[in-house]
Amino acid sequence: MAYSSEVVKRARERLAQAREDRESENRQHLAEAYARVPRIREIDMLLRRTMAQAAQAAFLQGSDGRELLEQAREENLSLQREREELVRQYFEEGYLDDSPICRLCGGTGYVGSTMCECLTELCRQEQKKEISILAGKESFSQFRLDYYPDRIDPMYGASPRTIMERNFQTCRKYAMYFGQNAGNLLFVGGTGLGKTFLSACIARTVADRGYSVAYETAAHLFGNLEQARFNPTEDNRREAGKYTSCDLLILDDLGTEMPGQFVTAALYSLLNDRILAGKPMVISTNLNVEEMNRRYSPQIASRLHGGFTRLTFVGEDIRVLKNRGI
Repeated sequence: MAYSSEVVKRARERLAQAREDRESENRQHLAEAYARVPRIREIDMLLRRTMAQAAQAAFLQGSDGRELLEQAREENLSLQREREELVRQYFEEGYLDDSPICRLCGGTGYVGSTMCECLTELCRQEQKKEISILAGKESFSQFRLDYYPDRIDPMYGASPRTIMERNFQTCRKYAMYFGQNAGNLLFVGGTGLGKTFLSACIARTVADRGYSVAYETAAHLFGNLEQARFNPTEDNRREAGKYTSCDLLILDDLGTEMPGQFVTAALYSLLNDRILAGKPMVISTNLNVEEMNRRYSPQIASRLHGGFTRLTFVGEDIRVLKNRGI
């Protein structure tokens, strides 16, 4: 999973803190054990001595070296058994267990050059927290079809409720079975029809499954890209880089950002890079094809409508209905 550098940074900080806490706890337990049972301190000193003797014996030739090595080994094993018995007698199980926070990586977060399971899990947790902040706590179970009229709309040949039920099922299936070849979704329709809600549901579900998700409003995304272009600090470049590296990019409210040549060029580059890389996107907009042609370019409109599965959102503004107490 291609987590953003900021998510990985926060996860590594948490792992480092957990490792430090574990080591501090181990030191405290050992000091308490030495104070309570002084023989344990003596044994630990003797164990270090036998290991030094074994190392020295390894450099000796012939039977003398073998004899000294065997003597050191037997003494070491005897001391370990005595120590284990004292710990069992005076302390609860695991009290002096000085194993690292992760047995696979030793608490470093990596096995060779591969991210360890412990760090991957912390990345997943940090990703979920980030999505919760940006996308709220929406879930598919909260989606209400009863807000959409059940009467046939002659323009579509079906009721808004029927259309939105299909959209809902498509979004839920997309999120539940998301993968590298999930494809792209384009949400089109007026305000207050559920585009942002279902975008947030997809973001949360996909993030919960361990994928990296960048969820941004159009205004914020293009603002970050502009900062990276004209003020290329490390933080700005890192923030902008997640839009091309993440497993899923969700761009909400395309068309609400300030228009201009930079936005058009940045949008074209972003779409092109992710489509060529096969990286999925979900984009929502209030603009139709003609409006996209006028606001951006025919090339962008072509990619949005040719490279995406279009879901048309219909019905009445749910925000207005809620204000009416419906």
